[in-house]
Amino acid sequence: MSIRIGILGYGNLGRGVEYATEACEDMELAAVFTRRNPSSLNIRRKDVPVVSVNDIETWKDKIDVLILCGGSATDLPVQTPQYAKIFNVIDSFDTHARIPEHFAAVDAAAKTGGKVAVISVGWDPGLFSLNRAYASAILPDGKDYTFWGRGVSQGHSDAVRRIEGVKNAKQYTVPVESALDAVRSGKNPSLTTREKHTRECFVVAEEGADKARIEREIVTMPNYFADYDTTVHFIDEKEFNEKHGGLAHGGFVIRSGSTGDKGTHKHVMEFSLKLDSNPEFTASVLVAYARAAYRMAAEGQKGAKTVLDIPLAYLSPKTAEELRASLL
Repeated sequence: MSIRIGILGYGNLGRGVEYATEACEDMELAAVFTRRNPSSLNIRRKDVPVVSVNDIETWKDKIDVLILCGGSATDLPVQTPQYAKIFNVIDSFDTHARIPEHFAAVDAAAKTGGKVAVISVGWDPGLFSLNRAYASAILPDGKDYTFWGRGVSQGHSDAVRRIEGVKNAKQYTVPVESALDAVRSGKNPSLTTREKHTRECFVVAEEGADKARIEREIVTMPNYFADYDTTVHFIDEKEFNEKHGGLAHGGFVIRSGSTGDKGTHKHVMEFSLKLDSNPEFTASVLVAYARAAYRMAAEGQKGAKTVLDIPLAYLSPKTAEELRASLL
């Protein structure tokens, strides 16, 4: 039996989930739910119904896992607890500082509904979180370093687009090369948030909008830009479309540590990603964790989970026997 997937929200991430489910033989896309007029939404799969979010509860017994593809700024804090009472859900909530409170709200909702809800799935938080956990356990005498970019952050771009007077925007996260080089050399530098990355925003403002106010709201936005040196460029729509249409991203998780008598031997563990399409890769991670959520729900588990709570084998369509034979 195929795992029946629902998508809520059909932007870049939702389209990526559609592609990802097609690549999985054990999954089928059951429906796409939208806040827009369903007749106005053209999805790739013409055999899949597009349904108003107002009718989502009528699909309670027709969806095994609902993948939430909204933004972390305003959508997911509301949507994930709301729908975790009805469906097994996956979200990509990526505001790191607010994950504990988001987890608590979703956990209460999922337990009320008897469902499994996996939050903060993607590559950071997500795959990078796993690598930080592995590396810190293996090299307890050491330091973790995470660098993102250069690339487009979907969550930060979404946060900028929600500012009044912003017509369109892209935000690029840029590692500070000198900091990255110092970490890779094993120097174990102490780096502030501001010393590791800069942020660069390209904004198309609405006609007559107060650009000074927009820039001020961006650079002072807590959890997104306030702790970084942020540059805001106002450009016209033509330049935006010509130069900022891509969604590439990537990053590095590095653990620099030592072992032996008095830390004689130095070690550097590094995991990196280079992504042509941030949303398509993130969607592929979401879909893999949808498989895990389905399996945990079948076992009778309930409540919120993160990637740190889920056995790696639950992500794979292969059986335990197949995994031991092919991957160990």
